[in-house]
Amino acid sequence: MTHYIFIAGGVMSGIGKGVTTASIGRILKSKGFRVTALKIDPYVNVDAGTMNPKEHGEVFVTEDGTECDQDVGNYERFLDQNLKTVNYITTGRVYQAVISRERNLGYGGKCVEVVPHIPLEVISRIKKVSAANKADFCLIEIGGTVGEYQNLLFLEAARMMKLQHPKNVVFVLVSYLPIPKMIGEMKTKPTQYAVRSLNMAGLQPDIIIARAQVPLDVPRKKKISIFCNISEKDIISAPDVKSIYEIPVNFEKDNLGNRILKKFGMKAKRDDLRDWKKLVRIIKNPTGTIKIGIVGKYFKTGKFTLMDSYISVIEAVKHACSKYKIQPSISWLDSETYEKSPNSIKELNKFGGIIVPGGFGNRGVEGKIKAIRYCRVNKIPFLGLCLGMQLAVIEFARNVCKIKSANSTEFSKNCQGVIDLMPEQKKNLEKKNYGGTMRLGSYKCKIKKGTKAWKNYKKEYISERHRHRYELNNKFKTLLERKGMIMSGVNPETNLVEIVEISNHPFFVATQFHPEFQSRPLRPHPLFVGFIKQAIKKSRQKN
Repeated sequence: MTHYIFIAGGVMSGIGKGVTTASIGRILKSKGFRVTALKIDPYVNVDAGTMNPKEHGEVFVTEDGTECDQDVGNYERFLDQNLKTVNYITTGRVYQAVISRERNLGYGGKCVEVVPHIPLEVISRIKKVSAANKADFCLIEIGGTVGEYQNLLFLEAARMMKLQHPKNVVFVLVSYLPIPKMIGEMKTKPTQYAVRSLNMAGLQPDIIIARAQVPLDVPRKKKISIFCNISEKDIISAPDVKSIYEIPVNFEKDNLGNRILKKFGMKAKRDDLRDWKKLVRIIKNPTGTIKIGIVGKYFKTGKFTLMDSYISVIEAVKHACSKYKIQPSISWLDSETYEKSPNSIKELNKFGGIIVPGGFGNRGVEGKIKAIRYCRVNKIPFLGLCLGMQLAVIEFARNVCKIKSANSTEFSKNCQGVIDLMPEQKKNLEKKNYGGTMRLGSYKCKIKKGTKAWKNYKKEYISERHRHRYELNNKFKTLLERKGMIMSGVNPETNLVEIVEISNHPFFVATQFHPEFQSRPLRPHPLFVGFIKQAIKKSRQKN
């Protein structure tokens, strides 16, 4: 029998519901149980593919091709298991399914209503996830904040499940306790109101995760206990941490795993967080630092920096650095700066390595190309991801193959399209049919022996995740190879180029796929490991 744990947020967004959900999953898995997790997003969007990364954060892609919320990436990293389309629900998907069923007479002539039919569709999807994964525990993160109109129907689904299975559903509230600077005291009132809002939806939290800058003290626990009708033992302190991977260890200090099991009348089969605790010790006690630059365009939002746009890349860098017991110092480099001030490109010399991640549109593209050329010419370790690979090909075609008008047809229609649309995508773009039309999910790749890719992967066939429409145009493949660009990875079924590299360079590798999506804290991705290794070597030589 599957046990269900709903996780919702109180007071404000961005307090860590996703990593809380992932951490609970990791703890339960360490106690010998099968765990799965799913995210419910209160957006009318059918998936996250058309959402602006500066507003919503990174679009994560599952192995079966679903474009989803970045929290699904957190679940995969913490649980070390691949999730699928069923593990992601949006308001759009739910309404789309209900309307489709009604049009096909799936309700047998009944009047179809928002309540109960929308919550029932949600419950049906939740149960499909647990059944598909044969899970002991199914964790359900409800997006948004308690009290918002958008997630009321999902709270209603949780209430209905609690009514159906009173001993089989537990509700966790992740709430924020501010410490106003002018007052200097941790305030519980916002959390009290969040619990009241949850009560109005017919739910009472079984556990409160108390997010704050510092650990929760005894007076605050007592106050929350009294006013929120909850045992002090079920109030878990969740202070700010430098690394999200500390969170499961911190939760266990308050015995969270066993508190959850007790709610279900269960006991742990084992208790083994040893590998995770070892990882945390390495992260907290690094032997050195490596400077890594990420040249992008999705991180500026007003006066603030939005790291969530590239969260999987950042985490993959951290995973690889932990293997070498060092910590990364990541700098955000705005590609448009190199277009306006060409001399500023010299700042790349300060870094052990440079990453050019994925993206869409032509804003900042020429600045990225300048950065790639500088890395190639000056032997700075370089890793290109998706668009980063396409721009590496364009740069090489222009400056080595002397094709001055080389470009992507995404950016220029009147160019030598060394990067071009897949034929089957041209009709989609003509019809402005953008959502879910890319090459998405896992595809096979055959690695060429003797290359850097082969050296790092150590096997001939791999499978990696994609999210793009444009490809390297095979009409230019022979010329690129003759001039020194190695096509070290090719899709064996379509003959599309997946990995390019340059031999006379410490590390110049670019992939059409997104290797960051498959990196794990305890199993860093081999390409990121190889990149960090060479970045460390370059830094030591420079020093």
